[in-house]
Amino acid sequence: MVTRNLNILNRYNILYLEDDDSLLHQTKDMLGDFVNNIFAIKTSKEAFEVIKGHRVDVIVSDILLENENGIDFLRELKEVHNIHIPTILTTAHTDTKYLLDAIKLKVENYIVKPINLKELLNSLHDIVLPLMQEKEIQKNSNIIRTISAITDSKQVDVIRFIVESLDEKDQLIASYGDIMQEVNISKPTLIKLFKDLASKKILTKIAHKTYQFDQRALEFV
Repeated sequence: MVTRNLNILNRYNILYLEDDDSLLHQTKDMLGDFVNNIFAIKTSKEAFEVIKGHRVDVIVSDILLENENGIDFLRELKEVHNIHIPTILTTAHTDTKYLLDAIKLKVENYIVKPINLKELLNSLHDIVLPLMQEKEIQKNSNIIRTISAITDSKQVDVIRFIVESLDEKDQLIASYGDIMQEVNISKPTLIKLFKDLASKKILTKIAHKTYQFDQRALEFV
């Protein structure tokens, strides 16, 4: 039996598209205990607004919506807007036409209603696990490449702290004092490191105690 760590779901945002009010709120309440944020909506118009303004990691969408079709929404999302978000389709129907359309759109999974919470959670886990692993690989790569941009070995722990402390916008929010509480380094050495990173455009101060990390700058290191 495969054992899944469902705790990893609490890092991810889910968009749930369903036109049945009762099912919408019921599933939202159940998923809300496991995920970081769930955007529960009834129309594709609302879905596009959410995607435009928020980070959405996985979409869970009913196929047959009121006066519209979930597959048409996904097709427009991918083919018109060039937005590719992993998707689970739900439906009360087993018509093979829908399954074939889902396969053509490379939908990650297809769940027949009534929705089984365990099945849905397991499917979400299997989708976000590779995303998490890819992010960890990228984080480690950024650490290595950033370290290669400096010469003072005393600063390695600071680099690791910076990369591991980045938020979802790749921003570091910390003062010199905050960093010195976590890493044994002198303030002059720390200031020099930040100046070196700034000169290479790897870490740019954008506000008080707020720095933008730009991994694109690592391409030129």
